Amino acid sequence: MAYTKQDIHESLKKVLSTDTTHNLVEVGHVKNVQLFGDEAIIDVLSLSPALHVKKKLEVDILKAVHAEVDPKIKMKINVHVPDEAQQKASMIRGAKLPGVKNIIAIASGKGGVGKSTVAANLAVSLANMGFSVGLVDADIYGPSQPTMFDVPNARPGSITVEGKEKMDPVESYGVKLLSIGFFAGANQAVVWRGPMASKALNQLIRDAHWGELDFMLIDLPPGTGDIHLSLVQAVPVTGALIVSTPQNVALVDARKGAAMFGIENINVPVLGMVENMAYFSPAELPENKYYLFGRDGVKQLTKELSLPFLGEIPLVQSIREGGDIGRPAILQSESKVTEAFEETTRRMLEELMRRNKEMPPTEITRITTMSGCSAVNQIPT
Repeated sequence: MAYTKQDIHESLKKVLSTDTTHNLVEVGHVKNVQLFGDEAIIDVLSLSPALHVKKKLEVDILKAVHAEVDPKIKMKINVHVPDEAQQKASMIRGAKLPGVKNIIAIASGKGGVGKSTVAANLAVSLANMGFSVGLVDADIYGPSQPTMFDVPNARPGSITVEGKEKMDPVESYGVKLLSIGFFAGANQAVVWRGPMASKALNQLIRDAHWGELDFMLIDLPPGTGDIHLSLVQAVPVTGALIVSTPQNVALVDARKGAAMFGIENINVPVLGMVENMAYFSPAELPENKYYLFGRDGVKQLTKELSLPFLGEIPLVQSIREGGDIGRPAILQSESKVTEAFEETTRRMLEELMRRNKEMPPTEITRITTMSGCSAVNQIPT
């Protein structure tokens, strides 16, 4: 072995620390260098807990030592993050979004109940009322909002804000929109583990320039999983809205969705529930109502859970067609559909005003351990 610990230490002067202004040795981020036979063990600090930052630091160290000391040296690199850096990163992830007044999560316990359709039409309804609206398509595995807003081939632009490059959301029908669907091909399956999906959600929310928004709607995937927990960790959610169809098999899951937001330490107020596909009225018999999935199931559930009932949306062909062609049904001339979505929007706004008047701002949730449903701590904003 023709090299020493000092040789390795000197080579680390070629590596920038994670603050990118000084090298590792200058800022004291090289904590230890040990040699065991032909293997070097190097302990260094990273001021960022981000995985990609730590990985880049490892790669930079490997390159420097191989170039300056010995191209065949074996290395084990231990990257440590100070506790204060971890805490600071958590606070940054959990900080309020500048300029965004209200964040509304739109959820469903079960898939296929029309949650994304309701989210799209509520967003356009709010925009039509004169509010500034953003919509995040957080259904990472099944994004549908690019199709529903007739922008399937759009790509977000890039904008520099305070010296940082950020995504510039796509705009359609007066709504600012971001979706993983803008970055994945139409035939490309998104096969990610939970942490990757959660990271993608954080990027859609925090690495974009949303500007001033009265409302940011989050179209969540069905169920109660990683994405939902990541959302309440990432931003203070003002309130949640649950969408369900009236049959029992959907109501069972809708109950679980409401219960998730009501967990004591998550504590996101549920503004109410929407009954989608409530009834069918054929075009030739517009006054007739056929309750194909049961009658008033969601309305009864809201009474049981002491939650507001926000409205019922009929099962109408034009709603399906609007989603398929990328023109939300509320923009069409069929008055009953427009009235149903507008009434639901008005009721949601009433509940939101009551919530903001009577309750304190929602707190950020930090997941520390998982046992049973969840175990969480909160960081006040």
